[in-house]
Amino acid sequence: MPPGLLVSAPGSGRGKTTLTLGLLRAFTRAGVTVQPFKTGPDYIDPAFHRAAAGRASFNLDGWAMAPPLLNTIAGQAQGADLIVAEGAMGLFDGAGHQGVSDGGSSADMAQRFGWPVVLVLDVSAQAQSAAATAWGFAHCPGAPRLAGVVLNRVAGARHEALVRAGLDAMGLPVLGALPRRADLSLPERHLGLVQAGERADLDATLDRLADFVAAHVDLDAVRAAARGEPGEPDAPGVAGGSTGSGTGGEPRSAGARAAGWPPPPAACIALARDAAFSFTYPHLVAAWRAQGAEVRPFSPLADEPPAADADLVWLPGGYPELHAGRLAAASRFLDGLRAHARTRPVHGECGGYMVLGQGLVDADGRRHAMAGLLGLVTSFEQRRLSLGYRRATLRAAMPGHGAGAVLSGHEFHYATIVDQPDPPLAHVTGAAGVAVDETGSTRGRVTGSFFHLIAEIQP
Repeated sequence: MPPGLLVSAPGSGRGKTTLTLGLLRAFTRAGVTVQPFKTGPDYIDPAFHRAAAGRASFNLDGWAMAPPLLNTIAGQAQGADLIVAEGAMGLFDGAGHQGVSDGGSSADMAQRFGWPVVLVLDVSAQAQSAAATAWGFAHCPGAPRLAGVVLNRVAGARHEALVRAGLDAMGLPVLGALPRRADLSLPERHLGLVQAGERADLDATLDRLADFVAAHVDLDAVRAAARGEPGEPDAPGVAGGSTGSGTGGEPRSAGARAAGWPPPPAACIALARDAAFSFTYPHLVAAWRAQGAEVRPFSPLADEPPAADADLVWLPGGYPELHAGRLAAASRFLDGLRAHARTRPVHGECGGYMVLGQGLVDADGRRHAMAGLLGLVTSFEQRRLSLGYRRATLRAAMPGHGAGAVLSGHEFHYATIVDQPDPPLAHVTGAAGVAVDETGSTRGRVTGSFFHLIAEIQP
């Protein structure tokens, strides 16, 4: 395993992604092979990581994943020179309840794999007081090792000197200081960053971020701070033998199941993939391919039907609410989906689940007819946030998992349920074990859920 670092902060919106993308592209341009990771349940940032580093990025989620799967995913770093992982939320923020392996915080993951933390501090409204924040993060009980601090949104030379003085007095290393640059902010929408695939200027943006970070961060000091000593006995290596390709591509098939990869739901999977259907966890598709499944992407927005000989159609989440009119008019896609469902299974997650329903009401109150394979009707006219980890005990089989299986996942959407008349797919609870209303649905060969599958929890 190469040495690694985890980029984190006291909270969201402090500059973690800016620094991570800048580091990934800057190191890659310098000839360093960097393996990116993302902690927690994020399906947008890994696409940016891949674009910046030229190497597939994977999620590491201690609440939802068992140690063998965590180890196997971490094993994708074999062949790299350096690991750069981006944390989620604040360093110690997690589910608040014990999950499959830990509580789901970035600190837990840093401890597991022995990665020191590069702490991003937004100092825009403080000076010497920033040192107290950094000191607390470095000395909090259970804190992972602190590699150093990168200051963000620095107002000028005097401001930087005041902040550095406080940090120097506490013996905390400063790895860099990023000045305020509003022109480098990445555009966002209601579920996170505007997706990498929607940015025509993405490559140029990544180069500008790399130039910015290289000019204001000591890259040599950052790389020198990387470590890889595990914090737990089961952390290093890959369970069941190596599955890493060594190239940042898909893992090899040998020992994939023993190494913790989730099973493929079918031999040939038609996977919707475009701006409306893009929220797929990279490790799932990698796992399916590792075990011999053929994955055939298609675009509903381009009115493409799923492959006629596919064994399964899988509609991931995304932004169908932004494209509801186009999807409702995509007759070749909808007819192909309905034809497939007459003889073979179809599964949808979150946005894909909504498209399988009878109708979707957009933010302006217009109702758009969807596939009608389930009775679900959803609405964005009055948005309500549903967010959090999910544990689902299946009441009926779904592709790849039998009735009674226990699945870990995550839910993040603003849709409200107007009608959900079909039998529930699962008994679903949040991280605290409290049941939620979003149970998913099943009808014939069609299943769907609001939660995005991460893994099956083995007894």
